[in-house]
Amino acid sequence: MNDYLKFTTTLARDAGELIVKLRKDVNISHQFKDDNELVTNADLQADDLIRNRISQQYPEHLILSEESSPDLCAIKNLSAPLWIVDPIDGTVNYAHGHIQSGISIALVLNKQITMGVVFNPFTDEMFSALKGQGATLNGSSIAVAEEEDLSRAIIATGFPYDKSAIEPLIKRVHVILTNCADIRRLGSAALDICWLAAGRMDGYYESLSLWDFAAAQLIAKEAGAEYGHFSEVPPDIDPQFYDQDILISNPNLFPKLKKLLQQAENL
Repeated sequence: MNDYLKFTTTLARDAGELIVKLRKDVNISHQFKDDNELVTNADLQADDLIRNRISQQYPEHLILSEESSPDLCAIKNLSAPLWIVDPIDGTVNYAHGHIQSGISIALVLNKQITMGVVFNPFTDEMFSALKGQGATLNGSSIAVAEEEDLSRAIIATGFPYDKSAIEPLIKRVHVILTNCADIRRLGSAALDICWLAAGRMDGYYESLSLWDFAAAQLIAKEAGAEYGHFSEVPPDIDPQFYDQDILISNPNLFPKLKKLLQQAENL
């Protein structure tokens, strides 16, 4: 597993150097997929770099990437190791010159997420975890905050590009702002969750895509977070891969936040 981690952190750093260089050189073009989701040429080039390097090193492994293979059926009946890749999480931030963007790479072995790496090249922060071995930031151990009081808790979330079903999200924001200290919306789910793992946030909730949270989920759990959902997980889906109504916080806050978010459905 340490060999996998060394390979992945090197790969994430190389992909990070690429996207920093492309933006520094003002060499960014973009398009929209599904009419509302931004994709840049940097996403595609970083995706090519990551996929090619994995395929060369581990030719028998499967790769699930946001930009080149967004097929969730890959996680069912796995017969080989699976890499889950988001070449740039926080593309809108990236395209607008913000620093909250990162490369996210997870490895699934024996149907379990066993390694996660999230790297922000703009702040030089490398978050990583191996299952059962704790989580680190630039090699130093990290742990979730110990806040128990909802009224003092800082909660992170995000919002979808598709605004057709915005009303339930507004209700959740209402209950969180009413009962918690504040909300943060930083624009990268993977980094939001890693910030929670490092004690910079107290809770996080959102519906995502698997590549947004696979690596960060493990990092948060290994840092002591409780990971789950505030709605029922379908019985035929492994909770670690279920992407709707995700909730992550320290164990003290988790049941309180879950209750709040469930109450929002009745507003």
